[in-house]
Amino acid sequence: MTWIDDGMLERAGRFLWASGRVLEQRRFAFLFGGADDRAGVLTALDAYGTPDGGFAFGLEPDVRGPAAQPISVPSALRVLEETGALHGDRARRLCDWLAGVTAPDGGVPAVLPSLRPYPRPPWLPVPDEPAGDLLATGQIVGPLLRCGIDHPWLKTATDFCRHSIERLRQTHPYEAEAAVDFLDAVPDRAWARRQAARLGDLVREQRIVLLDPAHPERAAVAPGYAPGEHHLPHDFARSPGSVARAWFTDAELARGLEHLAAQQREDGGWPVPWAKWSATTEVEARPGVTLGALLTLRAYDEESG
Repeated sequence: MTWIDDGMLERAGRFLWASGRVLEQRRFAFLFGGADDRAGVLTALDAYGTPDGGFAFGLEPDVRGPAAQPISVPSALRVLEETGALHGDRARRLCDWLAGVTAPDGGVPAVLPSLRPYPRPPWLPVPDEPAGDLLATGQIVGPLLRCGIDHPWLKTATDFCRHSIERLRQTHPYEAEAAVDFLDAVPDRAWARRQAARLGDLVREQRIVLLDPAHPERAAVAPGYAPGEHHLPHDFARSPGSVARAWFTDAELARGLEHLAAQQREDGGWPVPWAKWSATTEVEARPGVTLGALLTLRAYDEESG
């Protein structure tokens, strides 16, 4: 089945040209508009860079201010990987920054005490002594491993992710998705398959995946999530090659993708599925959510094609 048609793409384009930040407009032109302008995308990304090698200034819309935060790094890595620029000096500089903010346990915290003076969501506490976080570290290590980055920090972070995943007995959707990011990329494929099977059982047993959008009452909303904030099969398996694809039947995946396609709004964009705390951050987040929806749908179009 084909999930993206010309009408969907045209509507999304109108939304992004009307409402997207420069970064999302550049990404859309590069990914879907036939504009082979990697330099333009990277220039837009560099506007969010900080002198110390991290990223800030609302690259991750829920995290404001000029102080670089680890939770902003996955957004940067996504762009670098899309453009084939996750290598060389860019990767080394980013890994050097990550090494400088890594917690004693070997993981990367989601946020640092430097965020405290700046606006942030009420559900994002700023610890005095940050600990490593699988949610942040898995999303960061996955792309770096996938692109073959070699840096001393990466071994420490990889060990943290492995141990954290092996210890998981209770989880929530965003943490499980970050674990999948890591499992999809870690070189030890036999270990990854074993852990993925166990994690998939956890996700289904704890009902943190909505398998039938027509029956949201059958899925649990994780503590601290917004009412009705459900995660569907494609949120875990964002492409057919993901280890999480085996968690779901063809029918379960198709129902989720059909629901995703139907979520496109009249203005051409997709809604932000998580809790909103600021009108500005919602406006800034929707273009990235829209691109994410298009990329997921395209990944499964390519499988069926």
